[in-house]
Amino acid sequence: MTYYGGKQLADAFRTVRGNTLKIAEEIPEDKYDFQPANECRTIGKLLAHIAISTGFQHHVQSTKVSDLAQVNFPQLVSGFAAEEAKPRTKAETIQFLKSEGDKFAAFLESLPESFLGETVKMPAGAPGPATKTRFEMLLGPKEHEMHHRGQLMTIQRMIGQVPHLTRQFQERMAAQAAAAQPAAR
Repeated sequence: MTYYGGKQLADAFRTVRGNTLKIAEEIPEDKYDFQPANECRTIGKLLAHIAISTGFQHHVQSTKVSDLAQVNFPQLVSGFAAEEAKPRTKAETIQFLKSEGDKFAAFLESLPESFLGETVKMPAGAPGPATKTRFEMLLGPKEHEMHHRGQLMTIQRMIGQVPHLTRQFQERMAAQAAAAQPAAR
């Protein structure tokens, strides 16, 4: 018996996606074309990339690939790149994040413990171990999204916004400080 299975993977992913959606909602649509530096994605393209990024693991795990040498990486990457490049409004981007996130979370939730324990052979020459469990691989989309969400939070600062997680932390600290003050007499 494990204490972290498909339901917990799905719950954790939903939390991460929810925070990404909050950022996507707070950034004004006229800033979706903001590009923080050359060779960086715009805000809109970064959000589309995040929405698409679950696709690789969904493909590998739903088709039960047991050896990544069997995966046609150029074809997959080409398809993901084409999807990311599609022009989208802010509302379409948010809907895309929601629908892809819901689909992936439902998939995670459906996975039995026995499946999560299976191993997958990594491609020859790949850094790291020769095999990984499906569980370890399925942690990747959440970790990937958190990496990009950190970028989005930095970009929010660049466009003059304070990220919601920072505001929430500041509010908690202010409330604790106020509660620690002796009552005025």
